[in-house]
Parts: sequence; C-alpha cells; structure tokens
Amino acid sequence: MILRRLALPALALGLLFAALPAVAAAQWAQTDGGRGGRIVRVTTLAADGPGSLRAALAERGRRIVVFEVGGVIDLDRKGITITEPEVTVAGQTAPSPGITLIRGGIGVRTHDVIVQHLHIRPGDAGAARGEWESDGLSASGAHDVVFDHNSLTWAIDENGSASGPRFDGGGPADWREATSHRITFSNNLIAEALAHATHAKGEHSKGVLVHDNATGILMTGNLFAHNFERNPLFKGGVHGAVLNNLIYNPGQRAIHYNLIAWEWEGEDYQDGVMDIRGNVLRGGMDTAEGLPLLTFGGSGDLRAHLADNIAVDRFGQPLPTSGRYTTGPARLVETDTGMDLPRGFALRPAAEVEEAVLAEAGARPWDRDPHDIRIIADVVEGRGRILDSQDQVGGYPAYEETRRAFDPADWDLDTLTPKGGFDDHG
Repeated sequence: MILRRLALPALALGLLFAALPAVAAAQWAQTDGGRGGRIVRVTTLAADGPGSLRAALAERGRRIVVFEVGGVIDLDRKGITITEPEVTVAGQTAPSPGITLIRGGIGVRTHDVIVQHLHIRPGDAGAARGEWESDGLSASGAHDVVFDHNSLTWAIDENGSASGPRFDGGGPADWREATSHRITFSNNLIAEALAHATHAKGEHSKGVLVHDNATGILMTGNLFAHNFERNPLFKGGVHGAVLNNLIYNPGQRAIHYNLIAWEWEGEDYQDGVMDIRGNVLRGGMDTAEGLPLLTFGGSGDLRAHLADNIAVDRFGQPLPTSGRYTTGPARLVETDTGMDLPRGFALRPAAEVEEAVLAEAGARPWDRDPHDIRIIADVVEGRGRILDSQDQVGGYPAYEETRRAFDPADWDLDTLTPKGGFDDHG
C-alpha cells in the first residue's frame, strides 16, 4: 500500500489516503419481485380481512399486488410483516390520492420483494413514551429487496432500515449471509422522522439505519429531509453505496459510519466499505454548524471512496466532506476508486442531483399528496424543521376513499406503468 503524505490535521482526524485496488464489487439487489405472477387485488382500506393489503401480502406464490381503492389504511399500531417471497406491491396502480398507511409500517422478512409508491406515515399513534417504536419500511434478515419511490415520514424508530442478526454463524461470510443483504432504497422521500415522540430513548429522529455486516446496500436518488441523524447510518462492517441523494436539514449527522466496540466484543472488527458519490448536502435551520457530509466514529476502520459531492450550509457556504465525532481508533481510508455499480446504473453529476431528486423522489410524483408537496416546497425554499409530532404539520391525512377497477389491459405488467402514461392515470 502506498500512502500519500499527510498534513498533521488529517492525521489528527485518523484519515488515511491510499492508492488501493478498486473496492470489491458488491452484489446488488437483483429481483423481479412478483413479475409474471398472478394479480392480487386490494379492494378495501380495512387493516385486515378479505381484500386487504395485509391479506394480499400473506398469500403465497409469485404475485403482483394492485389496488382498486385509494385512501388511508389505519394499521392501528399493528404493522404488516411480509414473510412470503416473490411479490411486488404496486402503489402506482391505486386511484388518486394513492395509498397511505398510518399508525404502522411494513417489514420484510423474506426475499425477492419490491415495494413501490406507498406513503407510510406511522406517527406517534397517540401512544405514551416507550409504548410505540415503529419503523416505516424495513428489511430484517432479508435479501434481494427493493424499496422504490415511497414516501416515508413520521417514524418513531427509523423511517427505513436494513437489519438482522449481527453475528449469526461461524465468521464474517456467515454473518453477511444471515443478515440483510442486497437491499436497495431508491427514489424515496425519507423525511420528518419524529424526534421527541414515543421512543423509549427520547430523541429519535432517524432517517435510515443499516445494521452491522449488511452488504450490497444501495441508497440512490433519495431525498432525506429533516431527520436528526442517519441520513443514512452504516454500522460496523457494512458494505454499500450512497449515490445521488439529496440531504436537506439534517440535525447532528448527515451520512455516518460507526462500529461500536461493545457491540463487537469478542469478534474481529470488519472494515466498512462505502462508495459516496454525487450527493448533495444542504444545511437547514436545524443543522449543526460545520456538519460534514460524512462523519465516522467508533472503533472499526472505514474504507470509503468520496467523489463529486456538494456540501453547503443554509447560506451556500462550503461544509467539510468528512470528519469524526468520537476519539476512538477508527480510521477513514480514502480509496481512489469506487465500487462496480449495478449494470446499467447511470450516475448523475452532483450538480444535477438536487433538481432531479426533487422532481422524481417519493410516492407518485405525478400525483403528489399535500404532505409531500409541503416537504418538497420547504426544501426548495430552505424552510422546515425537525418535528416532534405529526400534529405540528396538520396531523394524519383523512382522504376520501376512491375506487377504480384495475384492468390489466391498460398496463404494461412488466414495468407496471400505464400504457397511456401516469398523467392520464392519476
């Protein structure tokens, strides 16, 4: 390994700059979900029972879940867990205003799942502190899962996560196979995770958490807005890429990495690997002064490729690219090359990312609901704050129920897009 000369401040931060070989290529999510399977229709906004979303997801076999109803599904603090594989949830098929889940979220504990175009807004659900800690959209011990074009807000634990057992098996290869791997978060709006709400730990406004040893994690095209931390957080030994995301008004952390020593007691530390390219960080009213795009801490080293990122405060002044928030032994080893990206992936220049993400991220961008419109408008105007309750911004939505039959002849069932275009199919 050839090390470049370092100035003393860089050494104090624990930074190394290395001419390393290309970071080993990850295996990214590769799934068709329920493509080619039977069509399962959601015909009621009831939380369970015949025709419900919960019932559709409990069915077995390859399937595409479509919606013949639009409005709000109140999960009443009973989240949905997907345990049957090979399914696509196509929120784009619902009539306007689409499907909003409140007082609960969706967890995936299987493989080959695609979830698209849902609004998932757990909120505090009227619970007391310590009684309610819902995620929005999560994968646990899952693989080959894609969360695409969803709007995830007001979660209590995290708006999104990829997790599983930390050390299941005989060593690192087993650990990585047992926990979540090959998980993609793409084109989602991930915002307004609640800070001082019902989590037992108190403050808990968190964007996306990726637990230790998860691999093949891809975060791309997402809007992170008004989350105190985890925009996203990669924990010890995680391998993944953070590409072309817009991060607005993070509080204490934007992108961060941390291997926590006591959680790894008795195990050999594994390096984290991150490819961080083409992202934009814009500070807001709640952003800590001088916040770097990437911060790291703890005890395990991070190998990271950082290129073509933009980081500015709320007045457009430059922010640091990297920094640290503990005095532990972790080192940041900056690599000259990034990961081999998925076949066909088109990386945008950072200068194009903000406009593209604001136009494309979130559920049903052709038919945005009032909360997504508000969040995006606040990002454009440099407004908005981290929230403690959904009631600060109008509370849970209460849309009128709408109905429209799903006709397969009107849709391309391979791409799940309407043949006449979304503008004619709100």
